[in-house]
Amino acid sequence: MKVKDIITEDQKKFARYAKAMGHPIRMYILTTLSNQNCCYSGDLSEVLPIAKSTLSQHLKELKDAGLIQGEIEAPRIKYCLNRENWEEARNFYKKFLGD
Repeated sequence: MKVKDIITEDQKKFARYAKAMGHPIRMYILTTLSNQNCCYSGDLSEVLPIAKSTLSQHLKELKDAGLIQGEIEAPRIKYCLNRENWEEARNFYKKFLGD
């Protein structure tokens, strides 16, 4: 038996979400976005004591995992939660932790 035979697609998704959520700055971003409709990356850079390039990397990780989505409104980028994937991640955690 091979590892690929026992790992489910849901387990892969959950691991991808968990990895993206595995940094305090990313958790801050997700918390901020879950409490409002959307946010501009410039607004986040004003409140986070990190370089803009570092913030961009964190946003990229969250976007690549599918937890957030970005929309270019030149010259800025507006970020919002990907509500469908956010709910899926929440459900994975609930199921994994037993509610």
